[in-house]
Amino acid sequence: MSVPLITRALLFGEPARQSPAISPDGSLISFLAPHNGVLNIWVGDRVIRDSRPVTDCRRRGITMYSWASDGRHLLYVQDRDGDENTHVHAVDLTTGDERDLTPFDGVQAHIIGLDRRVPGELLVGMNLRTRGLHDAYRISLAGGEPRLVAENTGFGGWVADRDLQVRGAVSFRSDGGMDLLVRDGEEDPWRVLHSARYEDTGMTRPIGFTDDGKRLTVLSSVDSNTTRLVSIEVASGDVEVVYEDPRFDVVGVDLNPDSRHPDLAVVLRERNHLEVLDPALERDVEVLRAAADGDVVPLSRDDRDRWWIVQDNIDDAPAGYLLYDRVTGRVETLFTHQPALEGAALARMDPFTITARDGLELSGYLTFPPNEPRVDLPAVLNVHGGPWMRDGWGFRGEVQWLANRGYLVIQVNFRGSTGYGKDFARAGDREWGGRMQDDLIDAVQWAVRCGFADPGRIGIYGTSYGGYAALAGAAFSPDLFRCALSVCGPSNLRTFVESVPAYWAPMAARLRRAIGDPESEPQFLWARSPLSRADAIRIPVFIAQGANDPRVKEAESEQIVTALRERGVEHHYMIFDDEGHGFVDPRNRLAFYAAAERFLADHLGGRCEATSRD
Repeated sequence: MSVPLITRALLFGEPARQSPAISPDGSLISFLAPHNGVLNIWVGDRVIRDSRPVTDCRRRGITMYSWASDGRHLLYVQDRDGDENTHVHAVDLTTGDERDLTPFDGVQAHIIGLDRRVPGELLVGMNLRTRGLHDAYRISLAGGEPRLVAENTGFGGWVADRDLQVRGAVSFRSDGGMDLLVRDGEEDPWRVLHSARYEDTGMTRPIGFTDDGKRLTVLSSVDSNTTRLVSIEVASGDVEVVYEDPRFDVVGVDLNPDSRHPDLAVVLRERNHLEVLDPALERDVEVLRAAADGDVVPLSRDDRDRWWIVQDNIDDAPAGYLLYDRVTGRVETLFTHQPALEGAALARMDPFTITARDGLELSGYLTFPPNEPRVDLPAVLNVHGGPWMRDGWGFRGEVQWLANRGYLVIQVNFRGSTGYGKDFARAGDREWGGRMQDDLIDAVQWAVRCGFADPGRIGIYGTSYGGYAALAGAAFSPDLFRCALSVCGPSNLRTFVESVPAYWAPMAARLRRAIGDPESEPQFLWARSPLSRADAIRIPVFIAQGANDPRVKEAESEQIVTALRERGVEHHYMIFDDEGHGFVDPRNRLAFYAAAERFLADHLGGRCEATSRD
């Protein structure tokens, strides 16, 4: 018997509450919740009583925010209609005043550093002087103009110490490698602390300086296949391995609020694993694991390290958020991100491992429709974006949507995905439309051989790189897929690589080495482009695009749509004038998923929620 239909509004509308954070003094909790129909920041006491909205966004909701170190201000970053020119805003909880701290048109700003040692200031990166490079500026929360403190001569990122002194920098080399640079003070010369070859570049990044400024915590795959958590002495460059896993990358780190030494690490295996580095926290993590239904993911800690907020992440329930008091050992549930989903018949994610045609081991997840026989199901291959990321276990709105509509959802971490070590990640180099695409096909054919998937009812769907893979599936494997659905997907790799945003300039060599160089090998990129095989596309294609997308520009969708139109191929095209790389406005999200759901139902036969037009 089919389970009740879960509405798209519950899965893709704004969550009831999400992203809680504890204030620096531990007295208040902030979170995101709808106000004016979009996500705004709310603040209440530690049990969320008397909470109130403190921001007043009306057109585009807030997705990223943090407490300022003074505990009086909240900071958030927001762009305009998806153009990724994010501004840093501050709201004063005492006066209620909101202020744009970086009010410069066409400029992208991001927060580099905050610290309680300098509670009235923050360090911000801005491409104000030149659009391709972000300089570092100090900004006072009391007002005044940003003050330039570090001019960018080609760096890809900055690292500040606890005094908000710019003492670390990331420098990408012309060979695709990178160097981590340090200096003793802002007036001192830079020197190389840690060098990474091209194959290590995507796996290596600085986390932060320790309290005394003598060590730098880094995630690095140098001298290792997997990304390790290391601590590097600034004076000598000596490297101490803090934690490593022989198969999986360390993907997250929590630093002690006082010493700023790492005390927790996150490793994403089949599920999230929280590894304790400081024995003093063993009891705390045991208490949290006992209280949680799923995986424990740290989110926020106060300055005294008494109060923790963690996420309780599970696959078949809405994300839960817990407040933990380290003094009393008490754990309280704050809220779930969507209470209306509690008790719903949600689907489980089943991990799988297969062997690709060339012998490489691949991992992924199968999600079956609840209460349906696991045989001859219509299926959707859901391809993750990036491609330098990976699918993981836990609640995923899209996965639950597809499973609830009756589809088997296939997710595979194809070569090039991160999390499995640099050899696996680098195996995807120059394989867009090649072996990366083969891995997707191998996963589908395996599901068919197992009897899970009906070979005549398989769709391919994804966003960004996943959108590219969907177009490649339609162009290169039209006999395998019944339909394809691409969101913000590149159709021509030559034009895509040539048109990346100016602020990607420091990593241009790495990008061209990983995908291909349009100047020296245009034919190679053209052969791997879905547009080059548009005449082979004969299955229905759904394309969606944000008009302001700076990463995958509108032309990438327009040119493949034109080719489909000229050839009379069935297609559906949606473009949103006020979106960028993905859809943030809840009205746009709901419009997209309504149309996508109808498209999949028409071609694969799954269930479809009625609309006002039905």
